[in-house]
Amino acid sequence: MPRVDLTEADRVDWALKVFRKKVQRAGILKDVRNKRYYVKPSTAKRLKAAAARRRRRRNKQ
Repeated sequence: MPRVDLTEADRVDWALKVFRKKVQRAGILKDVRNKRYYVKPSTAKRLKAAAARRRRRRNKQ
């Protein structure tokens, strides 16, 4: 779990910015969005294959 240690001199807006960046790097929000609702295994496989095709197409150019 990302954690930001603060002293009394630290600003809250700075701490919030650092915390958001750490959460993003840890991939927590991405995981929460993916688990928001159930996806059948067959659908998940199809989505994963489509994403791979998009990545290959984008990297080819």
